[in-house]
Amino acid sequence: MYQSNAPWVSLPVLALALVGCSDGTDTPPSPPEILPAYDFTAVDQRFQQFLDESTIFDGISVTLVDQRQGTVHEAAFGDHSVETIVMLASTSKVPVVMLLMALNDDPDAGFSVEEPIGGYLPWEGVYGDRTVTQLVSNTSGIPGLGSLGVYGAHLCQYAPGGTLEACARTIYSTELEGTVPPASKFDYGGSQWQLAGAVAEQVSNSTWRQAFDAYIAEPCELEVFQFGNMWSNLEGWSGSPDSLQGLDNPNIEGGAISSLQDYAKLLLMHLNGGRCGDNRVMSADSVAFMQVDRGGEFGVPYGMGWWIVTPEAAGDAPTVFYDPGAFGAVSWIDTERMIGGYVAIDDYTRRDSGAPVNLVLEDIIPLVAQAVDEARAAVD
Repeated sequence: MYQSNAPWVSLPVLALALVGCSDGTDTPPSPPEILPAYDFTAVDQRFQQFLDESTIFDGISVTLVDQRQGTVHEAAFGDHSVETIVMLASTSKVPVVMLLMALNDDPDAGFSVEEPIGGYLPWEGVYGDRTVTQLVSNTSGIPGLGSLGVYGAHLCQYAPGGTLEACARTIYSTELEGTVPPASKFDYGGSQWQLAGAVAEQVSNSTWRQAFDAYIAEPCELEVFQFGNMWSNLEGWSGSPDSLQGLDNPNIEGGAISSLQDYAKLLLMHLNGGRCGDNRVMSADSVAFMQVDRGGEFGVPYGMGWWIVTPEAAGDAPTVFYDPGAFGAVSWIDTERMIGGYVAIDDYTRRDSGAPVNLVLEDIIPLVAQAVDEARAAVD
C-alpha cells in the first residue's frame, strides 16, 4: 500500500490529539434559548365578542408583533381575512412621521425637523416660521380638524385631483382664521400635516409617493402600503389597491392603505430601533424622538404621530403609544414589553368608529400584555 511521507498528512491526527488534550477550561456551548410561546386565545375571544355584540361592524382583523420573534399572531373575524386591506385614516400618521424622520436622518437631504419650514419651501407664505416637529405634533398653531368650517381653499387636501405641491402652496399662502403663534396650542390634524408632506417633497426632490417608496416601503419590503386620497369618494374604495384614488395629491394625515403584514413591519421597525430587518430606516434617536410628549403641556399627551397613554403612577415614563384612525383602525406599541399590534376595520360609515379604538385601549392591550407576561414568566 502506498504511504506518503508528506508532513501535512499527519495534521488532522495532530489536531485531534490537541483537542483530546484540552485543559478543561473551554467554555461549554450555551444551551438553546427557549422563546416564550404566547397564547392569545383570550384576545381572540374578546374580538369575537365585540363583533357578536356589534350591530355596525361585520369584520375585524389583528396582527401582533414581538421585537425578538417578529409577527407572533394574526387573526381575522367576521367577513375579514388576514389579507384584508383597509383605509387607515389617521392611523396613517405614524408612518408619515417615519418618512420625515428618515429624511431628517439622511445627511444628503440637508433637512432638520427642528428648522422653520420657510427654509425648505420655495414660495411666499404665511406659515414659514413653523417647524415640521410642530406640524406633526399638532402644535404649529395652524387650525386643525375642528376648524374645517373655515378651511376654504385648504380643502384641497381632501380632493383627489391636482398635486400635493399645488395644494400645499395654496395652504402655505392662505392664513386661516384662528391661526395662532407656533408652540402655543394643540390643535389636532388638518393643513399642518399637508404642509409637512410638501416639505418632504421639496427636500427629497421627489413626490411624496416616490419618497415614501425610497425611504420606507422598499427597505421595509412593504407590498401594499401607499397613500391616496379617498375622502370625497369613500364608496369608490373597493378594498383593492387598484381602486385607490388621489395618488398625485395624497391626503398626508389620513390617506394611507395597508395590509396586516405591512403594518406589522412598520411596528417592528419601531421596536427594533429604526431597523427593518437588516436595513436601517431611521436612527434609534429618531424613534425615541417621535415618542417625546409635545402635547402634554396643553393637556393632550401626544408625541409625533403617537398618542401617549399616561402612566398611572406620577413620574413614571410612558410605555404605551397608539395611533387611532377615524374609521376605527388603530396601531400601538408597548415599549416596556417590546410588543405591538395593529387592528384593521373596514366600515367607513363612521357611525361608531371610536368603539374599536376603545376596545383596543381598554381590553385588547391589557389582554395582550397579560398573555405576554404569563408566557415569559413560564420560561424564566
